[in-house]
Amino acid sequence: MKALVKVARGPGLELTEVPVPVPGPGDVLVRVLRTGICGTDLHIDAWDEWAAATIDPPLILGHEFAGEVVEIGSSVTRVQVGDLVSGEGHLVCGRCRNCKAGRRHLCANTVGLGVHTNGAFAEFTVLPEQNAWVHTHRVDLDVAAIFDPFGNAVHTALSFPVLGEDVLITGAGPIGLMAAAVARHAGARHVVVTDVSEPRLELARKLGADLALDVSQQSVGSVYPELDMSEGFDVGMEMSGQPSALREMIANMTHGGRIAMLGLPASEIAVDWSRVVLKMLTIKGIYGREMFETWYAMSVLLQAGLDISPVITHRYAHTDFAAAFATARDGRCGKVILDWTES
Repeated sequence: MKALVKVARGPGLELTEVPVPVPGPGDVLVRVLRTGICGTDLHIDAWDEWAAATIDPPLILGHEFAGEVVEIGSSVTRVQVGDLVSGEGHLVCGRCRNCKAGRRHLCANTVGLGVHTNGAFAEFTVLPEQNAWVHTHRVDLDVAAIFDPFGNAVHTALSFPVLGEDVLITGAGPIGLMAAAVARHAGARHVVVTDVSEPRLELARKLGADLALDVSQQSVGSVYPELDMSEGFDVGMEMSGQPSALREMIANMTHGGRIAMLGLPASEIAVDWSRVVLKMLTIKGIYGREMFETWYAMSVLLQAGLDISPVITHRYAHTDFAAAFATARDGRCGKVILDWTES
């Protein structure tokens, strides 16, 4: 089969022939239909400091995908051949305290699909049955392919109640954009998204933001009169990992405000912790998706009319992966999809 592989240490990827994986007793074999390109994949392609310290080539990339189950292991009982599935890319141990308590998203022994083990940028991939989310209702294939990052957005956006609240989202990358759509759907009074990329701010407007703000031109605090606000934001969602964004968010939270922090900083961030204490703010770190409550919420949100399709801005055949990665790296786009049914 064809697969997109990091064949050796150093920049670059190759689309090459590899053996079709064989499912174990508890696994399913999936014919991959669509995949989404993630920032993690860009890091691995570029072979930056994080990738050099984390990745052990040869490795098939990819953890955002949707496909059709074509074979099941002897112990598989729930998933059936022919099912359309998306994949939960965090493979947990099932033995630690959190796993046994049903808090699998907190497993300290998590293995990343397409990071620590071969992933889904291939014509076929193998996944443990428990990691295969079966779509029981009709869903667009491109949307099904991005259930992984959609789950990050839902996990972040619903960590705190947003009904009737004023919400600030810093970072209009794909996950921030989807979080804006979720917050709007969940009844937020105002949703403000900040970034410095006008193309992404325009996407934020399409996905339901009341105000998409270029913070290189205007401060967050300057929009209060326009939104009839006086005390700051009730809920913050930090998606950028930028030090200035977190500091600006903390400065503009109301007393008792709550921050869900998904953006991963590249280095330490200096924060005025006296503001956090005196405002009695709550800051919650978010990583991945709650297994599998978030997945249930994603499916229900789509069935209830939430439309995240505008976040998908580019589609390429998998053979045109170089152009797809260049588009994703350019940063003036939403999600970029690879079609594994086209050549």
